[in-house]
Amino acid sequence: MTILPPPSADGRWHYRRSLASRVTILTTLAAVATVALMALGAYLTVRMQLQSTMDDDLFRRAESASTDLCQPGLTIPKGYLGASSSAALCVTPGAVLGSASDLGLSSLTLGEPEAKVIRGTDDESIRTLTADDGTRFRVIALGRDDNRTMIIAQSLDSQEALLAKLGSVMLLFGLAGVIGAGLAGWGVARNGLRPVRELTSSVEVIARTEDLTPLPVEGDDEIARLATAFNQMLTALAASRDRQRQLVADAGHELRTPLTSLRTNLDLLSQVDAEGTGLPPQARAELLEDVHAQIEELTTLIGDLVELARDEPLTHVVEPVDVPELVDRVIARVRRRATGLSFDVEMAPWYVIGEGPSLERAVTNLLDNAAKWSPEDGTVTVRLLDGTLTVDDQGPGIAAVDRPHVFDRFYRSQESRGMSGSGLGLSIVRQVAERHSGTVSADDAPGGGARLTLWLPGASSPVPTWTPA
Repeated sequence: MTILPPPSADGRWHYRRSLASRVTILTTLAAVATVALMALGAYLTVRMQLQSTMDDDLFRRAESASTDLCQPGLTIPKGYLGASSSAALCVTPGAVLGSASDLGLSSLTLGEPEAKVIRGTDDESIRTLTADDGTRFRVIALGRDDNRTMIIAQSLDSQEALLAKLGSVMLLFGLAGVIGAGLAGWGVARNGLRPVRELTSSVEVIARTEDLTPLPVEGDDEIARLATAFNQMLTALAASRDRQRQLVADAGHELRTPLTSLRTNLDLLSQVDAEGTGLPPQARAELLEDVHAQIEELTTLIGDLVELARDEPLTHVVEPVDVPELVDRVIARVRRRATGLSFDVEMAPWYVIGEGPSLERAVTNLLDNAAKWSPEDGTVTVRLLDGTLTVDDQGPGIAAVDRPHVFDRFYRSQESRGMSGSGLGLSIVRQVAERHSGTVSADDAPGGGARLTLWLPGASSPVPTWTPA
């Protein structure tokens, strides 16, 4: 039973040969074309050379033949002019002397080219004629003195026999060359593509086992470059998988606390309602407020996880973003949540091409972080100069040991573990910055506290947008 390959997208069946067979076929075809051209060129060259040599010989013999042979009753002997397969006639204006019927010359029909030479119109003529029995002759007519014309016919049998043998030899050697080229192409394809087969086998093993161990690379040829590129892809894939696993593990750890607290509070409410004892109104209100706060925390955590799960780069420009206007909106919103804080704001124009909602989310997280760590009557300093947004708080600052990790997912310093939050806010800031080709960093503020710096590439004037024609 023959198993056909699946149809393509257009519904038609396509058969593709293996790479080795295609290399073999192409090598053989190239050898066939090369051998054929070389054989044809050699054959035509030898044929033309033999023809030229014969023509020169016929001219020399016609010029050297004595015109005394042109006498009545004188027969030119066979082979007199140096070739047994030739015949000669000496023609005068009034008679044709000599006979070559034994060579078939009598069955040749001389035409107008020879007649012109006999009449004295042309000095010479040479051409190939075919006798009635199929024998081919090379015929030359050369005008001599006293209006005498020497006509010599030379049989082409020996020349054609030589060309036939040459063609047979070339055909045999050509076939041998084609067969040898096919075998050489097969050997080259088999041995040259061995690294490709090994790489294919290794990739199939990786696809089957999901083992992302890099492949060994040998040499510096194209196969080595392909293996190196594949190893880079494996490294990126392994890193992405590790990030996903870490995200799932950290998310499970962070979700466990609010879910456990929610379950405890709801079990308590259910138990009290089942017993009919009830809770004091204030205690019940506090319990429900705690449940509501835990639900909000869980909602925020899930939203942050969804945002961090977007592990793809910025693929297209969304819109031009006026950064000072965006920061003003965020400050107004943070003021409503932190009523005791004051904001010292100074901004210069800056425009960025990017995703407005994600940029607003990043700036919000920076200001929320500053508001969380500042005292109730503190001041948050915001500066936007040349695309660099700095946010200074008046909190305790960030310890030197924590600075390299404050933008990691779910990382929380020793001081922040007793406070609300998921540890994802600053991770989102870093991700948004990287997706917009920017940077984010943490340092100490000059007046105490922490300084968070976000830089975004852009321009101080509105960026023109491109509209398709």
